[in-house]
Amino acid sequence: MGDRIENSPYKFHMNVNQSSIFLCTTTRLSGEMVKMIKQRINDIYQVNIMLDSLPAIRYIKAGDVQLRWTGFPVGFATENQYCIINHLKFTVYVHEYQDTGTIIGTGDGLDVVVSGGGENKSSAFQVVGFEVFPCSIRHPYNSISKLGMYDKIIPPIDCENLPQMCFKEGDQITFSYDVNFVKSDIRWPSRWDAYLKMEGARVHWFSILNSLMVITFLAGIVFVIFLRTVRRDLTKYEDLDKETQAQMTEELSGWKLVVGDVFRAPSHAKLLCIMVGNGVQITGMAVVTILFAAFGFMSPAARGMLLTGMIILYLFLGILAGYVTVRLWVTLQSDFSSWRALAWRVACFFPGISFAILLVLNFLLWGSKSTGAMPISLFFILISLWFCISVPLTLLGGYFGVKAKPIEYPVRTNQIPREIPRQKYPSWLLILGAGTLPFGTLFIELFFIMSSIWLGRVYYVFGFLLVVLLLLTVVCAEVSVVLTYMHLCAEDWRWWWKSFFASGSVAIYVILYALNYLVFDLRSLSGSASTALYLGYSVLMAFSIMLATGAVGFLMSFWFVHYLFSSVKID
Repeated sequence: MGDRIENSPYKFHMNVNQSSIFLCTTTRLSGEMVKMIKQRINDIYQVNIMLDSLPAIRYIKAGDVQLRWTGFPVGFATENQYCIINHLKFTVYVHEYQDTGTIIGTGDGLDVVVSGGGENKSSAFQVVGFEVFPCSIRHPYNSISKLGMYDKIIPPIDCENLPQMCFKEGDQITFSYDVNFVKSDIRWPSRWDAYLKMEGARVHWFSILNSLMVITFLAGIVFVIFLRTVRRDLTKYEDLDKETQAQMTEELSGWKLVVGDVFRAPSHAKLLCIMVGNGVQITGMAVVTILFAAFGFMSPAARGMLLTGMIILYLFLGILAGYVTVRLWVTLQSDFSSWRALAWRVACFFPGISFAILLVLNFLLWGSKSTGAMPISLFFILISLWFCISVPLTLLGGYFGVKAKPIEYPVRTNQIPREIPRQKYPSWLLILGAGTLPFGTLFIELFFIMSSIWLGRVYYVFGFLLVVLLLLTVVCAEVSVVLTYMHLCAEDWRWWWKSFFASGSVAIYVILYALNYLVFDLRSLSGSASTALYLGYSVLMAFSIMLATGAVGFLMSFWFVHYLFSSVKID
């Protein structure tokens, strides 16, 4: 992720081309070191180098297509041997500014050099591109035996005519590099274009068009059902006098029969309120973050800005989670006294589960002596932010929620619950089927996001992601409303949890897709710690998606049921 960056021994001088520069020679490789390097090559470890915040980019030709990758592999395996990358050809693209009058810099000290060009004339250079071409070569011993660091190797290195550096126990590996500066017409604001250029834009458009077709088809069904069935039933029912209504009630079937039970409080109402509150918080964080990123506020030059922005937004949106949770609880139970305890619970529910998962994964990384383990100081910083910002804001939101007027139900709830008839199809089967539609909207972008996380590819098509997020929200709302209507028509008034899981069940398919991605796309992943790390983060991602999509589906269904039964005149 680039959170801890080390200075490399490669030394450049602005606009000074250098070739065949000797860097260093290792001591003789032990059997343990050879085994370790081979394992890193098998696991496809990458070396990532940056100059002036630009990652080194590598171009590969695959047929007629030119692919771009950041970084380069540690080495590669041939039929019976392992070779290591030990010579790098760097190309630095610089843009020259005439008569700038000022020196512009980014703080790395490598982006600008000013040279005199007359009395009032000067030129400045900025780094606008950074490419690397990796080679594996066996250096002739007599040409490097007496060289010091940064001395020139004679004769010059030719990657094509020298044998590859295939190593074994007892070998010494020599590292060297070339650097070539090239003037470019690319200007400073456009220097990230090579990294952010969209690959496979047609796939994203296909995904969006496919989702739009699903939404249009689903919306058509929804409107036909509601306009022809619901409105017709309501019109007939309202046109009758009271005596005829009373006689007709005994002959009615479907959603009109559960009018006295539809707003009966669900089981585990407190947990439902907490999950909906956390889901609203996560949804708000995702929408605002992706919106900012789509409009270019999350600069790729600022490493970690996306993750930092997400955490800050989540902390401050605690006020929204507290408000939604407490107001929903007061509406369901008319309990104004226990709002503080409820606000505390919603402030600790999702963050507590996240911290537990991260702590377990961190212990695995510490046990594996991995540099990817988070330092204990970072845990204390996150806990401090949690209790000093998120918890107080959630309590404040809860205070606003308890002071707000509870949502009034349009119909009264009967004292005795109505018996639910035997269902033709089990509810869990309908809920599982409903999750396929939101997943169909999501899965193509999910592939690109997972590739950027686990395969080190650059993901920056946030415009597409914003459109997909909006489409996902619409699909979740429609699916949940349709399923809620189906349950009410089957005289099943227990719609609360079912409306949440109708759209939240997409998390099951996300987990299944993550397992599929592990088996077929991450074949190089080795070791139980790496697999546990992948599965832990996948579970956390699926849980977040379940809360967010479930909250959208539940709130839309709640509005629909409230609107539907507010149209029924009941004495």
